[in-house]
Amino acid sequence: MDPRIQSHSLQSLPTPARHVAQRSTQQPGSFQQLLRTELQAPAELKISKHAQQRMDTRGIDISTEQWMAIHDKVKEAKAKGVNDSLVLTSDAALVVSAKNNTVITVLDREEAKSQIFTNINGTIVID
Repeated sequence: MDPRIQSHSLQSLPTPARHVAQRSTQQPGSFQQLLRTELQAPAELKISKHAQQRMDTRGIDISTEQWMAIHDKVKEAKAKGVNDSLVLTSDAALVVSAKNNTVITVLDREEAKSQIFTNINGTIVID
């Protein structure tokens, strides 16, 4: 895959400050230490270009605290075998690929009322 396409199609969400502090204090001295650090660090939750456009056009704003809660719950769902989940917040509905740590699409709650979500094997409710 052309790396230029991939870099423009996904955008990383804000990384929690605690995650940055943890990684910056470690001094990797060897490849093995670096690998161990990367395996222990939580994978960033990304948002697809499509999902970002939907958020922008619909005026959906998700706080940093909500992103952190979504990230934590998606990680938990992934550990339980969930590949694709529907995340419901008080303001939005997000379809998230837990397998790829990517927000696929976003709808406001009013739009979500009349939708049928398919190929979802888990639901996360965050208030």
